[in-house]
Amino acid sequence: MHFCQLCRMVIIILSFITSFALTYVAIPSIIHLADKKNLVDEPGERRSHDVRTPSLGGIAIFAGMLFSIIMWTPFNFFGDLQYILCAFIIIFLIGARDDIDPISPRKKLAGQMLAAAILVFKANVKITSLYGIFGIYELNLPASVILSIFTIIVIINAFNLIDGINGLSGGIALLISLVLGTWFFQIQRLEIAIVAFALSGSIVAFLKFNITPAKIFMGDTGALLLGLVCSILAILFIEIHKDLGNSPYKFNAAPSFAIATLILPLFDTLRVFTLRLLNKKSPFFPDRLHIHHVLIDLGLSHMQATGILIGVNILFILLAISLQTIGNLYLLLILFIVAVALSYFLSRFSARKKSQPS
Repeated sequence: MHFCQLCRMVIIILSFITSFALTYVAIPSIIHLADKKNLVDEPGERRSHDVRTPSLGGIAIFAGMLFSIIMWTPFNFFGDLQYILCAFIIIFLIGARDDIDPISPRKKLAGQMLAAAILVFKANVKITSLYGIFGIYELNLPASVILSIFTIIVIINAFNLIDGINGLSGGIALLISLVLGTWFFQIQRLEIAIVAFALSGSIVAFLKFNITPAKIFMGDTGALLLGLVCSILAILFIEIHKDLGNSPYKFNAAPSFAIATLILPLFDTLRVFTLRLLNKKSPFFPDRLHIHHVLIDLGLSHMQATGILIGVNILFILLAISLQTIGNLYLLLILFIVAVALSYFLSRFSARKKSQPS
């Protein structure tokens, strides 16, 4: 079945509007229920909020997105999407359980690995080539499976780790889903574009209630789901380039561009883990070393910090677009060097300000 450009555009718009409307309508009821049942996130030493706040926003994001995808994806386009939806449900169940009654990190990781395995083995969401990075092109099956599952789990948890201030995790996921969703629409992968724009609609509705003063948080349900969807979009973006030929929408450095879209959650996770190890602490040791914590401690508001970080992520995307002809490895190095430099100057500025007498 073939759809004209206008028909595809209408479907995309409807998927966005449907997920937005359902999420927007659902959130007030979830806030009321969470308050009534005391399902709230309490303020604390490492928290960036000072009032009790419901933390079940991810349920509304999941419901709006899932309904919209099922509603508007044409049957002939469904394909491997059924397995992607299965992975969504696994992550939703793990996140919702953790938000309501916290579970051990081991059980959360097991659930994430199950969802990743479904994506890799059933939905064919896997990386099969490194496009010459470090001289590596095609990957054999074991290497492809291990790298793909590892990548999915890293991205899922990276989004969970940056979900520390109002609007940040949702704003970054919105940026990624709009950028990559538009690309999937342009290359006529309607089913993946619907996933991206359905997520976008749900996030926009959620952000209405999450901007300062936040009435609700997305919790693990939302953060893990956002990470899962963004990992799918990024991996499929990389993989589809193998078959694009001379398409005008082909990027010369697809893996590096995908990393540029995810630069904030990926680099912040790498940065925090590295600093903790250098301080001879566990990579999972709770602290306030995240970039968003540094900005908040400098006196910025949640929305100011979120705006700056989303703006920086946009700049990395533009940098990757403008330098895509230099090749994957060199572009990766430039992205990494720029990220390290910005992080270094921010840390120096923060240390200098703390050392000044108040």
